Amino acid sequence: MADLYSGAGGGAGAMAVVRGDMGGRDGSHGDLDVSRYSTKDVVVRLLGYVGPHRWLLVLSFAANVVAVLTQLYVPILVGRGIDALLSAQGGVDAATLLEVMERLLVVVAVSGVAQWVAGYGTNRLSYDTVRDLRVDALGAFWRLPFSFLDATPHGDLLSRVVNDADAVGDGLLQGFTQLLSGVVTIVGTLCFMFSLSVPVALVVVVLTPLSMLVASGIARLSSKSFADAQRLQGELSGYVNEMVSNQALVNAFGRSDACLREFGVVNADLRVAGERSQFVSSLSNPTTRLVNNITYAVVAAVGCVCVVTGWPSALSVGQVQSFLSYANQYMKPFNEVSGVVTQLQAAVASAKRLFALLDAEQEAQEAPVGALPQPVSGDIVFDQVSFGYVPERPILRDVSFHARPGQRIALVGPTGCGKTTLINVLMRFYDVDAGAILVDGCDTSRLSREDVRAAFGMVLQETWLRSGTVRENIAYGRPDATDDEVRQAARRAHAHTFITQLSAGYDTVLGEDGGGLSQGQRQLLCIARVMLADPSVLLLDEATSSIDTRTEQQVQSAFDRMMAGRTSLVVAHRLSTIRNADCILVMDGGRIIERGTHDELLDLGGFYADLYASQFAQS
Repeated sequence: MADLYSGAGGGAGAMAVVRGDMGGRDGSHGDLDVSRYSTKDVVVRLLGYVGPHRWLLVLSFAANVVAVLTQLYVPILVGRGIDALLSAQGGVDAATLLEVMERLLVVVAVSGVAQWVAGYGTNRLSYDTVRDLRVDALGAFWRLPFSFLDATPHGDLLSRVVNDADAVGDGLLQGFTQLLSGVVTIVGTLCFMFSLSVPVALVVVVLTPLSMLVASGIARLSSKSFADAQRLQGELSGYVNEMVSNQALVNAFGRSDACLREFGVVNADLRVAGERSQFVSSLSNPTTRLVNNITYAVVAAVGCVCVVTGWPSALSVGQVQSFLSYANQYMKPFNEVSGVVTQLQAAVASAKRLFALLDAEQEAQEAPVGALPQPVSGDIVFDQVSFGYVPERPILRDVSFHARPGQRIALVGPTGCGKTTLINVLMRFYDVDAGAILVDGCDTSRLSREDVRAAFGMVLQETWLRSGTVRENIAYGRPDATDDEVRQAARRAHAHTFITQLSAGYDTVLGEDGGGLSQGQRQLLCIARVMLADPSVLLLDEATSSIDTRTEQQVQSAFDRMMAGRTSLVVAHRLSTIRNADCILVMDGGRIIERGTHDELLDLGGFYADLYASQFAQS
């Protein structure tokens, strides 16, 4: 897109600040409702993201198997070592003890390497999967209709891409790999325990369901609390983003105290939901540990009976010690599952929010049936166009006009009459409800949006600059532009002088949205950007509103040279800037009520003449 769109969404956000509007408290923004997703569906879908990195999953699983098996072999060696110390002859079996120690050293070394490899595989799998999720989520932004983005708090969308993606990586994927190693631990431990003593092993198996019941019951209780906490976190992020981005307006209207109170309400709700979810989930670990300790004590008692009486099976002291170690390791996976239940619940809730964003209704990707001729001459026709952001409240009503190649068309009228909306439908940010828009004889609804937008260059009253150097911002629409072309565009926009006075000139790094520059300087950079892009059709929406009068005259002169020979649509409130327009369209109530040149409209003595007189009555 060769425009480049220099700002978006500021008006709606500003109004929300003034009226203290915090949006809906139910957490649902159109298609972002998460109630339609089950936990099973979320896990299955996440496995689809894991699929391309299955080799990491295999590596992690294999390393976990090796690490678990070597760890399970350690109690056998320790038991043998104890029996060697308590040999039947009353002395120490040094040869056996030395052999046990050598094997133990090798086993511990192998286990350590396997654990490192398993950790590497798990972390890499987590990071790669979250990266893919974020790429898809960011891609979803470009496919979402503008109506959706206008109606959804931007902070909530950012929270989904950043915070929720992190929660998925930290919780669900980490917990999934822990479950894999846990299964291996349980199966391996059972095999070792049954090889030592079937009756004692059965004691452990019988007591296991009690621990599982406790953990699953607590998990069900905490699920809803975590969903509420994640929703409120997104709401809080959206509110903070709105207040920070409009801080000057908040202070200007004396709303800082009110904003703090409103923030306190959301923050208090988040604290309550967070405390509730953390409290419920924190019950899991101590309760399961209590059950595990009871199991451990029962195994110790039965083992002692076996050593002393030989019933129900004969065990040595070393074997009892091995059994106790296995009983502890056998319950460890259940402890880990209960320990990560907090992360798992948060991860599931976050994954639902991410998938709700990915599944939001996309902008219709119709197959183009034509293409604009190249080069674009700029012949624009509005044929009885009607449109409303809300269908029952139309903004444009049967708008018709013809802008011939090279003509300069001005749009004037009171606030809310539909001037900017007309630009929005021309750029296909929104599709019209009725009528047709033709560019060089092609119906824009039958063209791709990218093809339509590539023909236009746009400068708005609201500026937008990215974090980067001055040169990168000017060349945003033409990254391949040379340094000389960038400097020439800056000179034509009368921005070169102030740029050279910056600390590093064109290499000066600008903060977020041009931080450190005045509003007028930011607007000059946006004007330089569109001049460098050299579009076929120029759209100016109050492009010089933030510039001082002298600089405005200079920039207007540059625009006059740039608009020569190309179609231009100019939205203006200051009528002095459009006197030389080939045709002025006067809008009111979404309709074109007058049209003609400046002199013709003054002679008509109608709406335009009154508007012009009201601006210059004091001059």
